[in-house]
Amino acid sequence: MSEDRTDLPSRPVEPSGGVAPSRPRRVLDVAGAAAGLLLLAVPLLLIYLLVRLSSRGPGVFRQTRVGQGGRPFTMYKFRTMRQGVGGLTVTATCDPRLTRIGKLLREWSLDELPQLVNVLRGQMTLVGPRPETYDLAVHYDARCRWIFDHRPGLTGLSEVRFRDFDVLPPGEEVDLVNYIREIVPARVAVDAVYLRDPSMRATFRALWDTVRHVLGFTPPPLRVGADGAVEEVPEGGRPRAVPPPDDRTPEPLADPARRPAEPFAEPAEEPGPAA
Repeated sequence: MSEDRTDLPSRPVEPSGGVAPSRPRRVLDVAGAAAGLLLLAVPLLLIYLLVRLSSRGPGVFRQTRVGQGGRPFTMYKFRTMRQGVGGLTVTATCDPRLTRIGKLLREWSLDELPQLVNVLRGQMTLVGPRPETYDLAVHYDARCRWIFDHRPGLTGLSEVRFRDFDVLPPGEEVDLVNYIREIVPARVAVDAVYLRDPSMRATFRALWDTVRHVLGFTPPPLRVGADGAVEEVPEGGRPRAVPPPDDRTPEPLADPARRPAEPFAEPAEEPGPAA
C-alpha cells in the first residue's frame, strides 16, 4: 500500500447536539444490546482469550471516535492488529498488520461485538453510519460532514451493501487520499439512503441484511454513480435506482454555534488503555 499523504485540507470537527435515534429505535437498541451481551457472553469471553493468547497485546482496545454531534466517545473492539507496528491510518483487508485471528474476526465482523456495550450506553445505535476516527474526520469535505450529526451505528447500509472496489479504479490501493476523496463520499451517500428515513422497518431490514452478510449471503450491493445517485445492483440483473423518500440529503443541524464546514476500508487501530 502507498504511504499516507498529509497534503489533504483539514478542519476540526465542531461538536453540536446531534440527531438522536427515535424513542422506538432507542428501545430496540437497549433490548438488542442487552440480549446480545447476555446470549453471547460465553463466545465473547472465548474470543477475548483467543486474541490475548494468539498475539502480544490486549484482548480489547479502546479508541476515541466521532460520536453523535461530533462529540467524542470511547469505542470498544476486539484487537485485530499487531502491537507496535506503524502503517497507514486506514486498514485494508490485506493489511499485513492484521493478525491471523484478526483477519478471521474481521471477516465475520466479530471484532465489532464489544460495541454492544457502546450501544447499551447510548453512545452508538444498532443501525447508523460507522463511527470515524478524528484523525480521518478532520479531512472530511463539507458535503460529507453532516454525517457527524447522527449517532454512529454498530452496523449500517455502508457496512453491508457498499464495496470499496466499486469506486476505486482496478488495481488502485486504499490509502488516505483515496479513502477521503473517493470512498468517504460514496459511503456517506449510501448511509444517506437510510438516514433520510430511519424508520423501524428500514432498521429491521438493515439488521436482517447484516445477518445475511455475516452468514455469507451477500445482499444486493448499493453503488454510487458519477452523478451521486445510489443504485441497487441485483445479482445478474440491471442496476436500478434507489428512490429516496424525498429529493434531498439530510440537512446538517441549524446550530448557530456551528460555523459552516469547509467533506471496504477501516480506520487503523491505535490501542489505548485496554484489557
